[in-house]
Amino acid sequence: MKKQEADVRKKVLKIRMSGTEMEQLKKLQEASTEKDTSNYVRSVALRKPVIVTYRNKSADDFLQEMLQLRKELNGIGNNFNQAVHKLHILDKIPEFRSWLQQNDVLQKTLIAKVEEIKKRMNQLYDQWLQK
Repeated sequence: MKKQEADVRKKVLKIRMSGTEMEQLKKLQEASTEKDTSNYVRSVALRKPVIVTYRNKSADDFLQEMLQLRKELNGIGNNFNQAVHKLHILDKIPEFRSWLQQNDVLQKTLIAKVEEIKKRMNQLYDQWLQK
């Protein structure tokens, strides 16, 4: 499909910027939804709306903590699954007793991590309520 004559951009606008100004312009453009600098500058110059993405620092920090806790919980879950598998193949009672002791430690660790998640989620919820 051919562009209409009015839609074709034939005019060129040249501007000079310092390196610092260009870096600032690039950061502003990257923070927006515009994919290239020329579209960003055109939108700003013509006073068209520019959509700027916003990152919530507390939510990002929370996500990082939750990812770390998830890794730890996955490790605990894997250990627990291995212990249950071992239980199914046990033949002797002393090994069963040993498994019970190990299971108790795993269970306490799991409960502590879940409590840590609950505490952090409550803290974040309280922070959001204050805003």
